Amino acid sequence: MDTFEDYFKKIENEERRNKLRDLFQWILTEFPDLDTRIAWNEPMFTHHGTFIIGFSSAQKHLSVSPEVACLNKFLPTIEEIGYSHTNNIFRIKWTEEINYILIKDMIAFNLEDKADYTKFWR
Repeated sequence: MDTFEDYFKKIENEERRNKLRDLFQWILTEFPDLDTRIAWNEPMFTHHGTFIIGFSSAQKHLSVSPEVACLNKFLPTIEEIGYSHTNNIFRIKWTEEINYILIKDMIAFNLEDKADYTKFWR
């Protein structure tokens, strides 16, 4: 989590900062083999040098970037939950609950799908 401390300091809203900190700690508890890094000013989780999932804090929401292949696989669930999305990300409003099952399933999918992948992005 030390990797993300400078990023957390930039989030002025304490409730949002804590929500993000709790999410990241939960991810590392569920997936202790993930590596953490900041790239393109965004916190992300990687495994064996390949991207697994990334996040970005905005004024009204948290953007989640699982890569397009993963996003497309889970798009019906994302829409059912009611999260908005683009072709590359989905958004969790700060007023919405984080669906941890969705995040867990996406990370597990990317870990399996990219197990033998040697590049950063698909």
